[in-house]
Amino acid sequence: MRANKAKDTGPERRLRSILHSNGLRYRVNAKPLPGLRRTADVVFFAARVAVFIDGCYWHGCPEHYRPARTNDRFWGDKINANRARDRETNQLLIDADWTVIRVWEHEDLTDAAARVEEAVRARVPAQLPCIENP
Repeated sequence: MRANKAKDTGPERRLRSILHSNGLRYRVNAKPLPGLRRTADVVFFAARVAVFIDGCYWHGCPEHYRPARTNDRFWGDKINANRARDRETNQLLIDADWTVIRVWEHEDLTDAAARVEEAVRARVPAQLPCIENP
């Protein structure tokens, strides 16, 4: 389990690279809300957009998740708790007027970057650059 990275995974780095090449600037692994003990993978503070790149196993992807073969009850409870925490995080951010974008690790990252860019540009005034300062 120690080999599983919590941040700077391959999909995260590739998505950030696409976003940066499209001229967007962001914070990495930042807490969108003060006091919330959860970090988003990519955060656009001025636009209030939080992006989470979720691993298929750890977040229970409906397309790719396969239950563990050993200690299945423990892992099932763990994945269900992760899903519940993701739903709670989404709701807390939405209630605080944030846009939440969740990207599965298997998704086409060019398409995901287009979704993120569209959300950011829709929420930030045109005269402001997408450079973020918390």
